[in-house]
Amino acid sequence: MDSQKDALQRIIATLANKNEELHNFIETLNHTLDRVQVNSTQVVSDLEEEFDTLYSILDEMKESMTSTIKQESLRKSHELQNQLTQSTSALESAEELLEFANNALHISDEAEFSKAAKQIKDRVTMAPAFRLTMKPKATDNMTHMMVDFSQERQTLQGLKFLPVPRAPEIMLIDCVVMDNEVTVSWKMPMEDSKIDHYILEYRKTNHEGLPRVKDEQCWEKLDNIRTTEHTLQGLRFDSKFMNFRVRACNKAAAGDYSDPVTLETRAFNFSFDSSSSHLNLKVEEQSVEWDPQAGKALDSKVKGKENKGRSGTPSPKRTSVTRSPAPRGARDRFTGESYTVLGDTSIESGQHYWEVKPQKDCKSYSVGLAYRNLGKFDQLGKTCTSWCIHVNNWLQNSFAAKHNNKAKNLDVPVPDSIGVYCDFDRGQLAFYNAENKQLLHMFKMKFTQPVVPAFMVWCGGLILSTGLQVPSAVRSFQKTENGLGGSNSSLSQQDPTVACDTICFYEKLPSVDGGSLLP
Repeated sequence: MDSQKDALQRIIATLANKNEELHNFIETLNHTLDRVQVNSTQVVSDLEEEFDTLYSILDEMKESMTSTIKQESLRKSHELQNQLTQSTSALESAEELLEFANNALHISDEAEFSKAAKQIKDRVTMAPAFRLTMKPKATDNMTHMMVDFSQERQTLQGLKFLPVPRAPEIMLIDCVVMDNEVTVSWKMPMEDSKIDHYILEYRKTNHEGLPRVKDEQCWEKLDNIRTTEHTLQGLRFDSKFMNFRVRACNKAAAGDYSDPVTLETRAFNFSFDSSSSHLNLKVEEQSVEWDPQAGKALDSKVKGKENKGRSGTPSPKRTSVTRSPAPRGARDRFTGESYTVLGDTSIESGQHYWEVKPQKDCKSYSVGLAYRNLGKFDQLGKTCTSWCIHVNNWLQNSFAAKHNNKAKNLDVPVPDSIGVYCDFDRGQLAFYNAENKQLLHMFKMKFTQPVVPAFMVWCGGLILSTGLQVPSAVRSFQKTENGLGGSNSSLSQQDPTVACDTICFYEKLPSVDGGSLLP
């Protein structure tokens, strides 16, 4: 009976998954169908606009060429009209002179005849008829203004839709997700020398498998990619997966999208837990800052007595706060000198990495891990349930790894940003210089329950960076370290039943009021 139920449960799970796939596919079909109508309308509108533009160009060209023909006609007419006027005038003058010459033949007086002959000779020499060019200055030919549209007509008759590039194929085997970078590689199904560039689109999602039409995130676009590979850098992996698709473009048009692919981008994401943090800490999702005025609810007499004759930054020993009731099911707030805030997400298995950057001039802070049952008065590194590295920049600088009230001074410069690596299954907690991935210190222990990121800050603030993969340099170092059997320079975890009985004295720096400055 039980085996049949198990088999039936598997069948139900398979059917549920298939139903979800079918729902997603139907949504894709409906979306595609709607987009076909929208895109078709848009293409027709674009085509009409192109033809209207072409008609406008032809009308402009027709008007311009007609004007040129008219100007040429006017020029020729003007030239010929001038010639006609001059020729008519010359003809009238020549006819008058001819008549005068004919009449002179009948003159009988020799002196009169000689005088008339001389006048005729002089007038003939100066006659306009003999000075005119007997060739028209313009012809009646207008064929040089004719236009041969045969080539253009052939071009228009050969007008076709744009050659659109085919959809690329994303090479999933060549895609790489590493160090919060994603390299996407693709190829064309066949050689296309006319491709000018590619467009890569991506979006974050928490759904595995084929991308959904309707998702919480919109596609983001990277244009003008000139190669068939692109790397997205500096990503924050705050989703389990990322979808990718690519399309090719020539000088005229963009082709279809490739089949989308989904790449896994899991990373450890958490925020500061403000519900249990010390009330003197101003907590936001990715930052925490010490605020001596926060949560104060002191009696005026007590406040006056404690602050009498004091000035400057108050010592954490003397800073009093009140606790607000914790939400049901939550742990108590940290109080007293435990200026602590935990992460809101537990680690129960696997390898995880995050980074912490202190504010400039931060006087004291700790970064590490703790069990969630860390006492509300407990300070990081002073119990068997917490591990940290501690930086003190107040009066006397120190940089040390702390656990179970033991300290190991670290003979390395304090980095600007600290990387924290946790391998829960192997029981390893390592701290790195986040910039160059230099190992600062490593704890080795056996975790007996889930752990949470833990932080302490006094007179300053911390900025948290999550959604980070374990850097390849850290992963490579840890692999080598595990192969060599581990480092001997670490503070090792003792059995929890006896670890808390071992006490190592910490030197406390005196404060201005005689109390202790920091744990």
